[in-house]
Amino acid sequence: QVQLVESGGGLVQAGGSLRLSCAASGRTFSRYAMGWFRQAPGKEREFVAGISSSGGITYHADSVKGRFTISRDNAKNTVYLQMNSLKPEDTAVYYCAAGGSVSRSWSQWSYWGQGTQVTVSS
Repeated sequence: QVQLVESGGGLVQAGGSLRLSCAASGRTFSRYAMGWFRQAPGKEREFVAGISSSGGITYHADSVKGRFTISRDNAKNTVYLQMNSLKPEDTAVYYCAAGGSVSRSWSQWSYWGQGTQVTVSS
């Protein structure tokens, strides 16, 4: 069992930056791939970024590539999403997820956080 708690969301102007954090409970964090998804009102939950259990392989959606970076610190049981050059279309609830491997499909992930709101004003 893994419990995930996101933090770091908020309101930012277009072009600004935020760093999301996701703290995981338990001693098996380093065994899980981790991911970030987001869901805007009226839209499906979409993959943003994923990282392998060791942190050696990362994946980013085309819509955020070059602007967002996923990373993890297994000693701190935490995964991060650094978001730069934010755009109004990045506005969504951002969710942290844990699973056996990185997948762009939300249904393949085993554990979810409660989400954190990111709002980008124009």
